[in-house]
Amino acid sequence: MAKKAADSKDLKKDKKKEDKKLQKAEKKAAKEEKKSAVKEEKKKKSKDAKEEKPAKEKKKEKKAAEESERTPEEEMEEQLTDEEIENFQIEKVDMEKLTNKVCLFLSNYDDGIIQSELWKKFKLTSRDGSRLALKLERMGIIMREKILENKRWTYVLKIKKTPVSTESIENAPCLVCPVEQKCSIDGEVSPKTCQWIEEWTIAELGKPKKKKEQ
Repeated sequence: MAKKAADSKDLKKDKKKEDKKLQKAEKKAAKEEKKSAVKEEKKKKSKDAKEEKPAKEKKKEKKAAEESERTPEEEMEEQLTDEEIENFQIEKVDMEKLTNKVCLFLSNYDDGIIQSELWKKFKLTSRDGSRLALKLERMGIIMREKILENKRWTYVLKIKKTPVSTESIENAPCLVCPVEQKCSIDGEVSPKTCQWIEEWTIAELGKPKKKKEQ
């Protein structure tokens, strides 16, 4: 009887030990599982960060590329009002005369000319030249075509509406003729028999033709 009681007591002790071992193993497994989950979460975050980085870099590169394509004229145009562009004047300069000269010069270039070269020709600063180009574009006289020149964005200016030139009749005798009112095709005074017109025509035909500026 005493032996049975002792055996029962030992069995209880062994069971307690087994239960403790099992609990300890379960706690250890739960701890390892938690540790593994934390590790996986870190890996996922790291992967997401790596994937996000190229996207951010691409966005920055795109923004940098867009900014590098911007010209001083575009930045200037954003800062100026329509009125400031349309009423632009250069101090001590006859703007109408300058506009006519620029347009006549541009009419010699079917493919247009880079604006910096045009401003050098007319001894204008880049700032004044750019504002003048904006003004002429608003007036519908020229058009600006954006191009990449020497790794920098700029504009080629092309004539859109050629102004009328009076150069061919500047010295015509008819403009200062004292008997112009009496002149007619079949009249006593007629362009058919006018000696002044004949002399002027011969002189004009004898002049060398102007070459287009290159």
